[in-house]
Amino acid sequence: MSALFDTNPSQPPNLDSNAIELAQRSQQHASFAGQESDPENLRAAGGTPPPDDIDPASIALVEDVPPDGGYGWVVVGAVFLINVNTWGINSAWGIFMEQYIRENTFPEASQFEYALIGGLSVSLALIVGPIISAIQRKIGTRYTMVLGSLMIFAGVFSASAASRVWHLFMSVGLCMGFGFGLLYIPAMGLLPPWFSRHRSLALGLATAGAGGGIAWNLITGKLLAVSGLRWTWRILALVSVAFNIICAFLCRERPISSSTGSSKRRSFNIRDFGRTQVLLILLWGFITEFGYVSLWYSLPSYATSIGLTPSQGSVVNAMLSLGVGVGRPLVGALSDRFGRINLALLCCSSCAILCLTLWILARSYAGLIIFAIAAGAGGGCFWATVNPILAETVSLAESSAIFGTICFALVIPTTFGEAIALQLVKGGDGVNKFIPSQIFVGCTFLGGTALLMLLRSWQICEIERKTEGSGSGQHGEGHRRSGEENRTEEDLEEGVMASGRSAGVAVLGELRSSAAGMWSPRKLFVARRV
Repeated sequence: MSALFDTNPSQPPNLDSNAIELAQRSQQHASFAGQESDPENLRAAGGTPPPDDIDPASIALVEDVPPDGGYGWVVVGAVFLINVNTWGINSAWGIFMEQYIRENTFPEASQFEYALIGGLSVSLALIVGPIISAIQRKIGTRYTMVLGSLMIFAGVFSASAASRVWHLFMSVGLCMGFGFGLLYIPAMGLLPPWFSRHRSLALGLATAGAGGGIAWNLITGKLLAVSGLRWTWRILALVSVAFNIICAFLCRERPISSSTGSSKRRSFNIRDFGRTQVLLILLWGFITEFGYVSLWYSLPSYATSIGLTPSQGSVVNAMLSLGVGVGRPLVGALSDRFGRINLALLCCSSCAILCLTLWILARSYAGLIIFAIAAGAGGGCFWATVNPILAETVSLAESSAIFGTICFALVIPTTFGEAIALQLVKGGDGVNKFIPSQIFVGCTFLGGTALLMLLRSWQICEIERKTEGSGSGQHGEGHRRSGEENRTEEDLEEGVMASGRSAGVAVLGELRSSAAGMWSPRKLFVARRV
């Protein structure tokens, strides 16, 4: 396993360490020679051009290198607070749900309907992904985030006036869910252009805000006891809108030079699903999200099935949030050193092993807490690493729009993951009834591991192909050779346009052209930092 995390990969001759570092940090679909950015333009955009003594024609993968910090750390802090006041507040829905059920506030409502409200708020936050780029083009990123903040405020505040369960569907499920998407997705897209070496650390710190559910759960429980149901909703609404609007104005976009690709903001494009790397990332998130959501909703019930009290079960769930908050920055820092795909692969495989061994064998309070912290740190690796991986495998200019496309595809697992978890534990007695659910969760992470291995192999193929083209100095010939082995996105789009084939045929064609290199055992297991 240590061979997979070699931090000193073999380097092509005739390039010094500065050139190699720039090449390895750049995007895998950047332009070839003749399309380099002017150094003055790069400096004006906040980037760092290649050293003067390095011939740009000898580097295949040079891009506008981000400043790797500066004001970017302010953006990290703002996005962290946005995560606290979106997904953190959403996690408090379980406290409200328990209050509604205990006091029988809406006699006509079932537990399934209450659970569906929580799932709806998450799925709607993701379903708006494809339209967010269009909204950003119209009103700008900052005001898109302000609009999302106001929608969250409207949804949370109006929940205080709910007199029927469908009012909660409209306020918490619909309005708050759309607001989450309009705020969260643009915010996450702001970070990759600010960082290069510390990109994963920055994303890990920012997404650690989702672990703020611990604080919001404690605050919500205290407010319900002191202020009552209605005023708790109102206080949460006022606090969240204040933080979110301030953070929206603190967030700042960093301009990306034209050398990294088109600077024009992209919108949803169905042909993105025909790109091998995008399809592999999407399937990785799609499969593992089923297991991740099931884990969140199964763990408290499993705790009570082994004889723990409901309060102990809630503590176990809180430890899962703690694992998220502590683990994501750690995963980000390590992935910057050992490779983003490498660390995602390690986390995903480790979580599969934990679910299939430690979770099934855990019969004590201490054992379950250890599992919860470890699973929280590794299970959410998708959200901690997806943006840095996209920035490396597509381009900085495209990563934000493609992230929205991927979020749209995750609507199904986030909506139905909880329902699947509930169905899998039906019909059994005691602890044994959870074994199907535990095996299901473990297998989803095993599937994610397999997909990440293929993505790693694809990335290594791309690096080697473009390094060979760089070393020969014959970029036109190298580009033609690479087209025979692995069609680029431009080739794919032109082929679809010329022949009128469907997007599904384009997907199969792209996968077929990449399959030979991806399935090579040498590519699957070679020691490389990716």
